[in-house]
Amino acid sequence: MTRYAKPTTVDEALALLSQADWRPLAGATDFYPAQGNRPIRENVLDLNGIAELRGISETDSHFVIGARTSWTDIQRAELPPAFDALKQAAREVGSVQIQNTGTVAGNLCNASPAADGVPPLLTLNVEVELRSMRGAQRMALGDFILGNRKTARQVDELVTAIYIPKDAARGLSAFYKLGARRYLVISIAMAAVRVVIEGGRIREAAIAVGACSAVAQRMRALEAALIGQEFSQAEAIIGAATMTELTPIDDVRGSAEYRLDAAREIVHRAFDAISRPGKLAA
Repeated sequence: MTRYAKPTTVDEALALLSQADWRPLAGATDFYPAQGNRPIRENVLDLNGIAELRGISETDSHFVIGARTSWTDIQRAELPPAFDALKQAAREVGSVQIQNTGTVAGNLCNASPAADGVPPLLTLNVEVELRSMRGAQRMALGDFILGNRKTARQVDELVTAIYIPKDAARGLSAFYKLGARRYLVISIAMAAVRVVIEGGRIREAAIAVGACSAVAQRMRALEAALIGQEFSQAEAIIGAATMTELTPIDDVRGSAEYRLDAAREIVHRAFDAISRPGKLAA
């Protein structure tokens, strides 16, 4: 017999998770479509009654995004330009109805290789907060997502927040997504870029590419090649990059070779978006 519970506090949710296997749900925008016409066989833990899990706040050292914060909330929030890529990705997550309902933490826990929110969050060096009756921990997003539909979350743990260090929330950013059509599409490839530019030179660079590996990847070699260079030289440096961090597959949306070419091109386009008039002066 399946069970349904709707706790109103995190502590209540954690107590339930410690006693049995539950499927934590908030937006459930992936869960219900995957069910189709089949009956639900899992215990459902409805998180929508926990008000403390929704919203964006600040500490002295971090921006904190609550696990239930929706993509529409992200779009409407007053955040530094380093979050522009995340806001642009938020506008690409399905339809407006999905953006109103789907949550940031749900996008991470779903662990799809084509999750729109992951590349921009990777460029912000985020940490995922996990809580259980055993205590709390934070881990880097790159350690949290282990593979296609696989995360490091244990069955008794709940993702409660995403922490963005303020020393990573600097500079300018942009997101670019390539699909078979403009909207309501799963990515063929996507890229997020965050750069800090001082005196015309790139002082910091964070680049992440999604849908070209089982897990979205930071382009560490390309970042290192860009740091210290004139921003005007970025196009040539990107064009010469091997992007060995990526392991794209062939599928109905595109070949591995096409995805590699596409990844390089959309990183170019993200840099181009940053260089538009007004951006560099922002």
